[in-house]
Amino acid sequence: MFQIDRFGRQPIYEQIIEQVEQLVASGALRPNDQLPSVRTLSQTLSANPNTLQKAYAELERRGITTGVPGSGRYISRDAPRLVSEGMQALLTDVSTLCEKLHIAGVPKQKVLDTVESAYAVPLHSAEKSPGASQAHEMANDDAQQTASGKDVEL
Repeated sequence: MFQIDRFGRQPIYEQIIEQVEQLVASGALRPNDQLPSVRTLSQTLSANPNTLQKAYAELERRGITTGVPGSGRYISRDAPRLVSEGMQALLTDVSTLCEKLHIAGVPKQKVLDTVESAYAVPLHSAEKSPGASQAHEMANDDAQQTASGKDVEL
């Protein structure tokens, strides 16, 4: 479900937050789906539990997840709406960038080609994460495996 780039510029906790939001946006994670425990995820990714706890705390602060004492963390009912609102804010950023590119004299067709190129890349490449339906199945499997005490295969 999650993959981290240890050598990338983006901190690990931000990578986890971004991936959860992308999975929610794609529908791979739905309200009431359980996330892997910090401990399980830490073992699977070989990442510091404090780093993962930081990501989970931020997701909860944003309202994307909710913690249930003794039960784990779940995708909140409002998560799809909150993530969608965040995506709309990104569209505003794209608009601002396009204005700057226009002012700088970058041809419109070059910008459109760049956008087309970005959309041509599969939503979830094999290197990053599985397709939406596979990711949803994995999320459900993760919740069941976590509940049974088995390691989560990510």
